[in-house]
Amino acid sequence: MKIHHLNLCTMCPVGGRLISGGHRSILDAGEMVVHALLVETAREGLVLVDTGMGLEDVRAPVRRLGPGFVALSRPRLREEDTAVRQVERLGFKRDDVRHIVVTHLDVDHAGGIADFPDAKVHVHRREHAAAMYPSTLSERNRYRKVQLAHGPKWELHDDGGDSWFGFESLKVVADDVLLVPLPGHTRGHSAIAVRADDPVGPDWLLHCGDGYFFHLEKDDPECCPPMLRKFQATIAVDDAARRANAERIRELHRQHGRTVRVFSAHCPHEYRALAETERDRSGRLPD
Repeated sequence: MKIHHLNLCTMCPVGGRLISGGHRSILDAGEMVVHALLVETAREGLVLVDTGMGLEDVRAPVRRLGPGFVALSRPRLREEDTAVRQVERLGFKRDDVRHIVVTHLDVDHAGGIADFPDAKVHVHRREHAAAMYPSTLSERNRYRKVQLAHGPKWELHDDGGDSWFGFESLKVVADDVLLVPLPGHTRGHSAIAVRADDPVGPDWLLHCGDGYFFHLEKDDPECCPPMLRKFQATIAVDDAARRANAERIRELHRQHGRTVRVFSAHCPHEYRALAETERDRSGRLPD
């Protein structure tokens, strides 16, 4: 399978090094990406892992994303960065995307679903329930039903799957794309494992969604910049579960880092490293 790394939006929250580390002023903008994968499969067409913000989100951000999200994250919303436009630039049609697999349904992960109305949308059943039938004020505030009002072709997945490096995993697309439940950030948050099929690289990529945010957290959670660490704890629906699963991710990275390449949805350092690797192997500059 061929895997493309896409940045679907760059967000620029105020906070500088308190969010992004380094030596920038705290008055400067931080940097967070929206890292998605586009997977070319032999039999199942294209598989999109997370969808970022969609075309309608770019055109009407406050109504679609919510004023709080727009004010705090300060996203650079450009039509050319949406998943559908990047798919088209790679020479495909939107209908070639037959499967969408989402880590969770927050606004910056699920907005592009509407741009692929014929795709099957794979998500953990608990996450679907949280978005469709929110039971807390936090859940009512974080999900935007307008993004899902078109009626996606849901494929809901339950617990009870096979073991994958000690994690429960649920087959989504054959044996090559797996849903790995990692609740905490949201009720049904999951990582997505994709078989890399690369003779000189790792066997698997693990898109951890919002299981952690900063690249150095894979080695030590105390290395996370303070504002970003506080944000993760505040927005988590179950912070104890989030922290426990983040530790499981670190253990996977320590024990199997050569076999499984772990990365998060919003870390620009990880995105650039993987995009650079893709460019080196294909001769194409990733978007």
